[in-house]
Amino acid sequence: MEQYLDYFKKIIDETSQEVDYVDIRAGKGENTSLMMKDGKLQLINTGTSLGARIRVLKNGTWGFAYTNEIEKLDKIAKDSIKISASLKGDITLSESEVIKDKTKTPCKIPFSSVDVEEKKELLNDVNKYASIGEVKSVTVNYSDSELETAFISSEGSQIQVEESRVGLFLNVVASSGDLIQFGHSSLGGVKGYEVLKDADIEQFSTDVANKAIRLLNAKTPPSGKFPIIADNELTGVCIHEALGHAVEGDLILQNDSILKGKLGDKIASDIVNIVDDASLKEGFGYYPYDVEGTKTEPNQLIKDGELISLLTSRESASKLNRKSSGNARSSLSDQPIVRMSNTFLEPGDMSFEELIEDIKEGIYLKGSRGGQVDTGKGIFQFNAAESFKIENGEIKEPLRDVSLSGNILETLKNIDGLGSDFKLGIGFCGKSGQTAPVGDGGPHTRILNALVGGSS
Repeated sequence: MEQYLDYFKKIIDETSQEVDYVDIRAGKGENTSLMMKDGKLQLINTGTSLGARIRVLKNGTWGFAYTNEIEKLDKIAKDSIKISASLKGDITLSESEVIKDKTKTPCKIPFSSVDVEEKKELLNDVNKYASIGEVKSVTVNYSDSELETAFISSEGSQIQVEESRVGLFLNVVASSGDLIQFGHSSLGGVKGYEVLKDADIEQFSTDVANKAIRLLNAKTPPSGKFPIIADNELTGVCIHEALGHAVEGDLILQNDSILKGKLGDKIASDIVNIVDDASLKEGFGYYPYDVEGTKTEPNQLIKDGELISLLTSRESASKLNRKSSGNARSSLSDQPIVRMSNTFLEPGDMSFEELIEDIKEGIYLKGSRGGQVDTGKGIFQFNAAESFKIENGEIKEPLRDVSLSGNILETLKNIDGLGSDFKLGIGFCGKSGQTAPVGDGGPHTRILNALVGGSS
């Protein structure tokens, strides 16, 4: 992007004379995607991307335009001015620090230095290790990207970021007679190929396969209210879905959040501390600056059970009389919206044995295979990937197709035990037709009076 900076500055200078604010975000990248199903390579995609968008604010409205021909950016700048000039709105921006920086995410082994044949061999190994016992189908997806972006604003910010990200996703299907069960997991990070090079691929693959196989002999769950233990992954999914979306500033402004007007209120038990931290380099949702040039830092959402902060962009922060939390995210071709990054429940000090020792009858839920949440009504329903019955402080027989549902605020207040362990998972979050990489997790978590039942 270095070679375009003078060109971008010229457009910023010219455009800023006609509007209240303007910024440019441009990027070029290289990416590779592979998909293998049952040992047969179904897809190999390698490509490069180049594009830029310009965003102007005039008359309280945005004008937005994107092009994959950067030399035409000056032309679409005029188009964006016409768009905003033809409308009237009430958009304002919160104050922002002027930043000039050039940074790079950690990367020991660049993806471009790894031959595609080696990546294919990785998928072959995963398929081989996962094809055991009653496993009937194995699907492996791999994706990597190296992206260089530049951000320049009329306020004086100029930020360049080089970013590497990789993900490996495994799904298996096991069957026995008419019964079918699934297993899935993922590896990855905002680093280079070393993330997968250093991983125990055999252990990773067989763990997923064995999970699906175990479920074939699992019993159907009881229904009712029980004390439950959620593992790291399910804890993260619950925090992301049930709490994370509800604190997004745009949803609050749209009257689509149960947490509207609850800043400063006690909404969870005293031991609950929840953070969204885009600056966490170990997280799949890591980014040093958001797409508006706001520097990221840990943002504590809940402290000792009290809601003390929200997730915001500059626009939503202004309307909420706050400072942007650095959660404006989007691809180059999309308008920024408020998104989570790495969202997690902080650990406590209990061992797993201490969490379960006083449970006479309960359920241990591991992993997630989807669910849904209504942030406006404050209700959710999740399906656990794997579960076990707890009897008199001991883990007993496996259960299958277990669902967890409830009210967000009631569930947060019923958290009464937190493990000392911690794990952050990787994944992607969809919102308004956009997809963003995220991390979510936490410790093993004990929740009282949780509504549990069977799921299909």
